[in-house]
Amino acid sequence: MKVAVIGLGVEGLNAVKSLLGHGYAVYASDVNHDIELKSTRNLDVDLGFHDFDKIESCDAVVLSPGLWHHPHFQKFKTSKKLLSEIVTPKTPLFTIGVTGTNGKTTTTMMILSILQKAGMKVLTGGNAGGGFSGYTEVILESASSDYDIRLIEVCDMTLDFCKHEFNFDLVVVTNTGRDHLEVHQSLENYLKSLKNFLKGKKVVLNQKNESFRQLTEGTEEVHFFTKIPYELNLFGDFNRENAAAAAKTGEILGIPDETIETSLKKFDVLPGRSTIINLPHSKIVVGKTDNADATVAVLEEAEFPVIILGTPRKGEICRLEIFKEVSKTNSKIIAIFPGLDDTLDDAQNILEKERYQGEVFKLSNVDDVVEFALKCSEKYPNVFIGGNGQRKIIEITKSLKDAVSAE
Repeated sequence: MKVAVIGLGVEGLNAVKSLLGHGYAVYASDVNHDIELKSTRNLDVDLGFHDFDKIESCDAVVLSPGLWHHPHFQKFKTSKKLLSEIVTPKTPLFTIGVTGTNGKTTTTMMILSILQKAGMKVLTGGNAGGGFSGYTEVILESASSDYDIRLIEVCDMTLDFCKHEFNFDLVVVTNTGRDHLEVHQSLENYLKSLKNFLKGKKVVLNQKNESFRQLTEGTEEVHFFTKIPYELNLFGDFNRENAAAAAKTGEILGIPDETIETSLKKFDVLPGRSTIINLPHSKIVVGKTDNADATVAVLEEAEFPVIILGTPRKGEICRLEIFKEVSKTNSKIIAIFPGLDDTLDDAQNILEKERYQGEVFKLSNVDDVVEFALKCSEKYPNVFIGGNGQRKIIEITKSLKDAVSAE
């Protein structure tokens, strides 16, 4: 069986990898020339164009979420040749989707922990941007093994794609905020897409979000969560909200309260997410906060005299809103480093435009960030490291822990 993969962004490249790993032959194409993918024995690659004859000769098609609404590819959505229509689960699976702006991965993994503690066999995957292996892997694995539940993280940019590809029995929405607005164009548009995604579904919503009230129209059943009343091994009230979403999911599935609470109390922070590094006279909070609302959630937890932030990719204007938010704080120092791209000048320009009154430092790399943070921690009680660049933030976290252990 040969499968065409159209579009080679993050999801498309993951789809190619998954298909080859499951023994399929693949034709892959993208209009972009600058993609590191070459033809091999089971892989035929065209870059710079799509060969529609080759696509139509394939047995199945994977259409990248980024091309889901592209007019040139609509015929494949109605051709009954999409992979999800040909490769189906061995048995009907109860499918849970977790979506929202922030907290998706943490909430997904909390739900997984609860379900596994209850003795269920769970297939977990989804959004490749969140660190999973992509949606194609979920489709292929669903058909290759028996599972009790399918648990999928759904990126807010792939709502329409996932609504078509998966039949969700339950959808958990963590929150909504200011991210990917280059795609959505506005928060209102995002909410409209989310409302359409939830239509006819049983849903779990964050009671804190007033905008969620408008999402309930057309849903089958609605459950609200707030935040759990007990402490976790995690930083921040936002994680207690994530835990409450997971707990509500377990409750809906009939899992005993004791099992839910035990799982959540033992749950540890995921790589790159907010964690506390305790020093003798201060603490460093470090973790990815790649949009304005995620950053604000951390800043509401404590006063941070020193804030160190990774910068976003070029063109991600809405993520530069982070620097507007931190300029409103009473911090004495804001340091910036290249997180996903070197957009340091853009970040500094925003801080200057917002008339930030403290000192601004530019850092070059992970070693600079670690050295600067440790030096600041000798003088100030709280240091926050966040922003964009999850891989670098994971490196920073490890280096800081190593430095503390060495002392």
